[in-house]
Amino acid sequence: MDYGRFKYQQTKKQQEAKKKQTTFQVKEVKVRPKTDKHDLEIKLGHIKRFIEKKNKVKITVVFRGREITLTDMGKEMLDQIVEETSSYAVIEQQSKLEGRTMNMVLAPK
Repeated sequence: MDYGRFKYQQTKKQQEAKKKQTTFQVKEVKVRPKTDKHDLEIKLGHIKRFIEKKNKVKITVVFRGREITLTDMGKEMLDQIVEETSSYAVIEQQSKLEGRTMNMVLAPK
């Protein structure tokens, strides 16, 4: 077998494999523990748009100053977001507190 032909076939296989692979991005949505209802609805619309485009969404609750004592409000907010998005998204990474931020990752179903 000709070596040049072998190399050509290898590059063709690699190109086909590259075509079939799926790529995604991780989009981030930031909220605060005292984010109002309407603002949260807007953020949910952004999350839905990101998920429909097959991207993962990292939801971050940022605590500033004395808000760090409101971690239970942040957890409730993340639970509410999960409940609202349960029809089209699944939890990939559970919520966890890291310093002054609480993170969670959602992925498309």
